[in-house]
Amino acid sequence: MLRRQLAGPVRYEPADRFWFAVLSRLVHRSRWQEVFPVTPGTLLAWHRRFIARKWDHTTRRRTGRPSTAAAIKTLVLRLARENPRWGHRRIHGELVRLGHRLGASTVWEILNRAGIDPAPRRGGLTWREFLTAQAEGIIAADFFYIDTVLGARLYALAFLEHGTRRLHITGVTAHPTREWTVQQARNLAGELGARMESLRFLLRDCDGKYGDAFDAVFEAEELRVIATAPRAPRMNAHCERIIGSIRREILDHVLIMGEGHARHVLAAYQKHYNEHRPHQARDQLPPDVHEHTGTVHDLDVSGRRPVRTRILGGVINEYRYAA
Repeated sequence: MLRRQLAGPVRYEPADRFWFAVLSRLVHRSRWQEVFPVTPGTLLAWHRRFIARKWDHTTRRRTGRPSTAAAIKTLVLRLARENPRWGHRRIHGELVRLGHRLGASTVWEILNRAGIDPAPRRGGLTWREFLTAQAEGIIAADFFYIDTVLGARLYALAFLEHGTRRLHITGVTAHPTREWTVQQARNLAGELGARMESLRFLLRDCDGKYGDAFDAVFEAEELRVIATAPRAPRMNAHCERIIGSIRREILDHVLIMGEGHARHVLAAYQKHYNEHRPHQARDQLPPDVHEHTGTVHDLDVSGRRPVRTRILGGVINEYRYAA
């Protein structure tokens, strides 16, 4: 204490107060003023505080409104992120419906601290959110090339239904003219038949091989043709993804001899893709299958084993239980 006094005014720490309170029991009260550098009232107050803390077994209580749980804050931010058109009162109503009791002002404060603007000033739909919302009514088109074993380049036109993930490879040619492309559009319209009524949009890029006549085939079926922005493949991401799958699963493992061979390979892959290949977006169901019909088998008891079906000489394998 004397060392600290040399540097400035004395500041008694809790340990100092504790020892003063203990020593006060050993010194007669009439001599306190001679022994201790504080007044008797201060010394008694320290002692009362020491005794009170000794026998107070309750935890320290915080005053004011309890803080909002971290899980609730996370849920509020999640609802705001997944529903950009919801304001803080709409989010508050959803939380009350889920059984969480908190005030609308608390929701507003959470959003404000996270830097989330009110609903009217938030960003609009992203391109991905638009495609997801309109998936049932979109069919997308895109060209992809195939290099033969002798270096010649072929072109194929693929259509993909976003809602069902059904793939249509309408043709292969070495000279993709506008007339050829229009004929592929007519072939697709005839193949789809009544299913064209459920489609609302055709998504394609700005390739010059399409032309006005190509668009007219779909506009006659009351589809709206949407052209993607230049050099923006993500605007037609589903078609880009399926073309990547075709390359990784087939074309990178087969030497294409010519147009006829390419048509045969792509037709086999299209049949496998639509009837057997599982898709994560459809709960592991193929496009042409609407529910899981497989039966769980105990291999150790039944002795049954899956039977393999080779597609294109074993480049792709399909498995089924024998009937």
